[in-house]
Amino acid sequence: MGASKSESFSAEHNEMATLFKAMAHPARVAIVDYLLSVDTCICGDIVNELPLAQPTISQHLKELKNANIIKGTIEGTAICYCINPETIQKIEKHFSSITFQLKNKCC
Repeated sequence: MGASKSESFSAEHNEMATLFKAMAHPARVAIVDYLLSVDTCICGDIVNELPLAQPTISQHLKELKNANIIKGTIEGTAICYCINPETIQKIEKHFSSITFQLKNKCC
């Protein structure tokens, strides 16, 4: 495999690619959907909602957290996760720009 040449692209392109890559797994989409349906939760709650083992859930949470899609706060021995609204707004802005540009195209 060759190098990705990510330095050849803008910071925004690289950021969006990182976010999309983090969301490119059905378990991560399900985790985000679950977090949107509750105020906060701990990892154990997510394990009860998805058909995956706790270590697998933890790995998916790590990927989402590394991409800054979710935030985690330590409360005692538990970590409570929530959606990072700033990151979601960046994604929304990106897709809004695409939608706006599509309105001005004819295909």
